[in-house]
Amino acid sequence: MPGRILSNELNAHVDQTVTLCGWIHRSRNLGVLTFVILRDRQGMAQLVCNQSTVYNNESVIAATGQVVANPKAPGGFELQVAQLKLLSSPTAGDLPLTIHGDPASVGLNALLANRYLSLRYPAIREIFIVQAVVLKYFAQYMRNRGFVEIKSSKIIGSGTEGGTGLFTLDYFGEPAFLAQSPQFYKQAMVASGLERVFEIGAAYRAEKHDTPRHLNEYVSLDVEIGFIEGEEELMDLEIGILNAICRGLRQECSTILERRHIVLPTEQELHAIPRLSYQEALEIIERQVHSAALEINPEGERLLSQWAAEKHGIEALFVHSFPRKKRPFYTAFEGRRTRSFDCIFRGLEITTGGMRIHHYDTLLAALSKFNMQEKDVADYLTIFKYGCPPHGGFAIGLERLTQKLLNLTNIKEATLFPRDRNRLRP
Repeated sequence: MPGRILSNELNAHVDQTVTLCGWIHRSRNLGVLTFVILRDRQGMAQLVCNQSTVYNNESVIAATGQVVANPKAPGGFELQVAQLKLLSSPTAGDLPLTIHGDPASVGLNALLANRYLSLRYPAIREIFIVQAVVLKYFAQYMRNRGFVEIKSSKIIGSGTEGGTGLFTLDYFGEPAFLAQSPQFYKQAMVASGLERVFEIGAAYRAEKHDTPRHLNEYVSLDVEIGFIEGEEELMDLEIGILNAICRGLRQECSTILERRHIVLPTEQELHAIPRLSYQEALEIIERQVHSAALEINPEGERLLSQWAAEKHGIEALFVHSFPRKKRPFYTAFEGRRTRSFDCIFRGLEITTGGMRIHHYDTLLAALSKFNMQEKDVADYLTIFKYGCPPHGGFAIGLERLTQKLLNLTNIKEATLFPRDRNRLRP
C-alpha cells in the first residue's frame, strides 16, 4: 500500500503521515479514544483512534495517520490515526485461542490442533524466523565451500536403510516408498564428479513412536563430500557449519535470543567439542548410573551432554566408532567398528554420519550381514561398478537442531505442521 511502513520503522517517520497494516492484537476502548495494538511481521505498534468503533481481535486493518513520540507506547512511538480501514474480520465467534495471551499457558495439543491460528502467536512465529536463519547460514556455508545444492526424489523404489520403517504408496500400480533420506542420491552425485553436494529436503520414517524427540516427517540437512580420508574431516566440517549458524543467529536474531534468554555456543566452545569412541561413551554413562550401559539411549545422551558441559564447557560431543550392527550397511568399517559418528547437542542426537563403503566388492559382501540381497539395492550398486572416490557425509535434523538451539521442550514446537503417528492434519 502507498506509504506503508512496518511497526519497527515508526521512529524514522516522526511527524510524517504513514500507513500501518496488520492484525488487531488487542484494543482498549475509553469512549472518546480507542487504543489499538497492531501486530505485523516486525512487531507491535500502538494506534490512537479518535473513535469508539472497536473491531474484533485478529481483524486485519490498514491505519493511516501521523507518527508521534510517546515513551509509554511500544518502541516509544505511536500512530495517531486519521483513517482506519477494515480489510478483513474473523467470521467465527469466540476464537479458540487468545493470541494476545501466553502460548505457554495453552497445551501443545491445542496449539497444534489450531495450528493456523496458533502460528499467529509472536512467540511461536519467531521460532520459524530462527529456523529460516538456520537454513540460510547452513546453505551459505556450504556454497562458500564449493558444495552444490541438489534436490533428489522423495518417491523411491527401494529403501535406503534396508527396507525398514518405510511409508508405502501405490505408484501407478507399482509399489513405491517415501524416502528415508537422500543417501543413495548424494553418493551418486559425488561419484558423478560434483564431489561436494548438499540437500535440504523432507525425509520420512514410518516408525510408531510418540515422543518429544521424534517426527514421521522432518527436514534433513544432508551433506556428502568426496576425496576425504576419514570421519574426523566430517566432524570438523560440522563444527564449521554449527559455528556459521550460531554466528548468523547472533547477527540476525539477537532480539529473539535475548527475549528467550538463549545463549548460543561460541566458536571457541564449538571447537572444544570432545570426540569419544562408542565404548568410551558407554563407560561414562556407566559411571553416572552405576550399572552396565548396553547402548546410548535418550537418558544416556542427556548424561553425556552433562559430562561434556562439566569437562569441556559445552553441552555437545561427538561419539564415533559405533558397532556395525548399529549403522547402515553402506557404512565404512574397520573390524567390528564403523567409521561413523553421532553429534549429541544439549542431550539430543542431532546428527548421524560417517565414511561410506566405496568399493563394489566390499558393498556386496556387506549385504549378507544385514540380511539384504543384491536385487534389493541393484540401482545403488551401479554407482560403484564404474568407480567411486572415498567419501562420507552426514545429516543434521533441522527440527532437532532448532529445538535445542531454542531450548524447546518438544520437537513438534519446531515444526510448522507436525506429522506423527497421531496427527495428519492440519
